[in-house]
Amino acid sequence: MSAGPPATNSARNATRDGISDTGAQLARESTGIAYVSPWRIDIVRRAGAARLVSDAAIGRAVAGALGAAGAPSPASVTVVLTDDLELADLNHLHMGIDGPTDVLSFPMLPPEAFPASPVAAGRSGGSQRTRTHIGDIAISVERAIEQAEEGRGGQTGDVRWSPADELRLLVTHGTLHLCGFDHAVPADATAMRADERGLLEANR
Repeated sequence: MSAGPPATNSARNATRDGISDTGAQLARESTGIAYVSPWRIDIVRRAGAARLVSDAAIGRAVAGALGAAGAPSPASVTVVLTDDLELADLNHLHMGIDGPTDVLSFPMLPPEAFPASPVAAGRSGGSQRTRTHIGDIAISVERAIEQAEEGRGGQTGDVRWSPADELRLLVTHGTLHLCGFDHAVPADATAMRADERGLLEANR
């Protein structure tokens, strides 16, 4: 389902404050936790969301991106798998944009906390004793399926592959956004796409 203009293939960052506005809703229907040392990935599946990939596969995708970004550890990330309606609500609330999108990231830490992010090259993320929550990712499984089947996937809008691969890409893309990666300019977008494809291959 769609409201307003067509959804885009671009993930957009939003503030952590926004995710807490829907905290009660996001806390429901949690079906699993994937531990990929030193990270914990909490996975929330909304009722009706198709199960395209396992919790373990989602955990590997998140962990791969966190490792590539040099995320501080131990840490946690929450992934919410939902539908167009919820993404449209979040998109309007936090971005002021009508209509659904495929993935939204709600970072808790500044980009400088990740040594491999474009704005923090050369820093060291390091380890710590307490587990830090890096942020939340909300993904429309409905949109992942549609984009894959219509050949509008890959975050480039021209890839036809399985819905499972599209969902794994969106998880990776959203996690990189949590870690300070962006694609506001063409050079950054090209680099981010290359990072995503490499991570997808490495973390199957």
